[in-house]
Amino acid sequence: MAGQATKSRPNKSRNSASGEQHLAEHLAFELARVVEEAAIAAARTMGQGDRPGSDHAAVQAMRRAFEEVPIAGNIVIGEGERDEAPMLYIGERVGATPPPGLEYPAVDIAVDPLEGTNLCATGAANSIAVLAASEAGGLLHAPDCYMEKIIAGPGCQGALDLDAPPEDNLKAIAKRLDRDVDDLVVMVLDRPRHEELIAKLRKAGARIRLIGDGDLSAGIAAAVRGAGVHAVMGIGGAPEGVITAAAMRCLHGEMLGRLVVGDKEMERRMEKMGIRDPHKIYRAEDLAPGKKIIFAACGVTPGNLLQGVRFFGDGHRTHSLVMTSSPNTVSFRDTVHLTGKPDRRGVRLF
Repeated sequence: MAGQATKSRPNKSRNSASGEQHLAEHLAFELARVVEEAAIAAARTMGQGDRPGSDHAAVQAMRRAFEEVPIAGNIVIGEGERDEAPMLYIGERVGATPPPGLEYPAVDIAVDPLEGTNLCATGAANSIAVLAASEAGGLLHAPDCYMEKIIAGPGCQGALDLDAPPEDNLKAIAKRLDRDVDDLVVMVLDRPRHEELIAKLRKAGARIRLIGDGDLSAGIAAAVRGAGVHAVMGIGGAPEGVITAAAMRCLHGEMLGRLVVGDKEMERRMEKMGIRDPHKIYRAEDLAPGKKIIFAACGVTPGNLLQGVRFFGDGHRTHSLVMTSSPNTVSFRDTVHLTGKPDRRGVRLF
């Protein structure tokens, strides 16, 4: 009726989307705190040459931190099978205990409490604490085996071929990035198994950055413009490949992977985990098919993307990367954790 005031009705779909976004962002930063606790614990062991000790410290801290997160979490990639790992083992349930009558959301989680254990133990760069999470069924249950990988940035989607010679993939990447092959930097794990690959990359004219450990952090760097890395090639861990794929889902990077089948026993193990075709070539969307992916990483030692943990008199400072696929966000979190009272000069933030 003309001239009659009408009540505005709330837009339910918009309110629902806003609520989901708030929930995703809230949970993402809860999980950021989990990797920060693991990174801080590991960083306290940095350079002491105690590889198992560094890993143990990170695992314990991450497991404790999960007890505060409001989720019904299920570890799908962790420290190993239950009889091999005392905590964060595959199948372990993590998360806070909900109040009576309330259920927390079911979440699948892939963790690497200390990626680059040797790097932390020796004080080298690019050691991180990292995890990926998704709704139930959103992450491939990858066996603890090797995986062939090729990773590049968003501009290379659809341009890579895992069965093609390295020089062909280099040409494809260079074309997509509008540069020459000799402008490219490729990260490769420094392993005897990569001697032939390295020789072919050098013959093609690409520059190579050999890394001792940490192909997960290398893969993330390859998808970030300005990080100085254009691709990662070679064979690394399959569990790390799934976590990298989760990051690629958030960054729109390109990734191809194929499990390396060592023997019949490994084939049988894959079949038990639901992998019917052990020779399948996976894309990021296959390795991390979830609709709502969360990725969180915190630097332990300084690296290409993240600063390491820095300690000072009244606290410590962490640098984290937090990403979500829906809503699609990428956040860097620079946090000062105050553990004691500041002196008369005030709080030290830098």
